[in-house]
Amino acid sequence: MSWITRISVSGIAVITAALVIILSAFNGIEQMVSKLYSDYDPAITMRSLKGKTFDSTAVNLNELRAIPGVISLSKAIEETVIVKHGKKWVNARMVGVDFSFVDACQLEKHMVDGYPNLEENGEPTAVIGASLLDKIDGYISELDGYEELILYTPLRDASMARLKSPFKVSPLKVVGRMNYNKDINMSDLLVPIYFAEVQLNYDTDITAIYFHVAKKDIPAVKSVLEKRFGNKFRIKTAAEKNELIFKTSESEKKIVVLILLFIFVLAAFNLVASLNMLFIEKKENIETMERFGATKRFVFQIFFFEGILIAVKGIIIGLVLGIGVCLLQVYFGLLKMPNSGNEAFPIILQVKDVLFILGTVILLSVLSAYFPVRYLVRKTIS
Repeated sequence: MSWITRISVSGIAVITAALVIILSAFNGIEQMVSKLYSDYDPAITMRSLKGKTFDSTAVNLNELRAIPGVISLSKAIEETVIVKHGKKWVNARMVGVDFSFVDACQLEKHMVDGYPNLEENGEPTAVIGASLLDKIDGYISELDGYEELILYTPLRDASMARLKSPFKVSPLKVVGRMNYNKDINMSDLLVPIYFAEVQLNYDTDITAIYFHVAKKDIPAVKSVLEKRFGNKFRIKTAAEKNELIFKTSESEKKIVVLILLFIFVLAAFNLVASLNMLFIEKKENIETMERFGATKRFVFQIFFFEGILIAVKGIIIGLVLGIGVCLLQVYFGLLKMPNSGNEAFPIILQVKDVLFILGTVILLSVLSAYFPVRYLVRKTIS
C-alpha cells in the first residue's frame, strides 16, 4: 500500500470516527439539556388567554385527570416576590403547587441539600433554587434543618395612597435547595399552593395548570386540550416553552455535521490522488490488458472497486474507532464535565446515527471514486 493510499484510509477513518463521536456527544448533550428543563417544566402547561389568573372552578379538574395519557396534574400559582435574609434582598419567582408536583418533577433527585418537603408538621415549608439561596448568603443548617427567610408578597389591589405596605410580610422556612438549570436555580421558590393562596389573598384563582404526561402521549393530550379549551387557554408543551434552547442545540448539531461532511469531501481528494497514482503506476499493465482485449468498462471496474475498497477500509476503521471511544466513555466515563461534581460527559450512541454516517460516507466515497476513475479511463484508454 502506497503512502498516499495510507493517507486516504487514515483521513476517511478519522473523519468517520469524528462523526460518530460528535453525533453521540450531541445526543448526550441534548438529553442532558432536555432532562434539566423537562424534569422541572411540566410536559404541558395551560394558562388563560385573557389574564394572569383564572378561576380554577371554570374547568373540571377530574375530567382533565381522566384524559388518556395524563399521569397527574397540579394547580399552580406563580408570582414575583421579594425574599429577605439578614440584610440581603432578592427577587424570586414563587411557585405554589400541589404536592403531586414534587413527584412529577422528581424533586428528590435534584436536591443539593436539605429535604424535598413542602410541608412539615402541618406547616408550609419551601424548597429554593440553589443559586438563589447562595445569593442572599443563606444555607440549610444541619442543626435546625432549615433556613428562615422573610417573604414579601405583593397584595392584590393594594393602595399606596393609604400609606400601607403593598406587601404581605411572612416568615418562611426553607428546608431544601434544588438544582435543575441556571434559570431555575437563580429564580424559583417552591411552596405549597395553599400557602401561595393565603399570601396573595386568592380564593379559587390560579395562574396555570401543570400536566405530567409521558413523552409519547404529549401530542395526543395537547390535541385534546386544544379542542376543548383552545379558545380560552394557551396550551404549551415544555419543548415549545423552551423552544429557543432546543432549536439552538439541534441547529448546532446540524452545522457541525455539515462541517465534518465538508471536511470528509476534502479528505476524499486524497482518494482521488491515490487513484491517479495507481493509474500511473499500473499504466503498463493497463496497456497489456488492452492488447488482450480488455474493454474500458473492465478497466473502469478494476480501478473503481479499488477506490471503493480503500474507502471501505477507512470507513470500517473509523466506525470501529468511533464506536469504541463512545463505549469507553459510556462505561468508564473517562472524560468528566467541568464543575459537575465529577460527572462523566454524556454520550448516547444511536444506531440511526451510525446508519446515517455509514450511508453518507459510502455515498461520498462512491462519488469520489466513480468520477475520477471514469475520467482517467476515458483519457488513458482509446
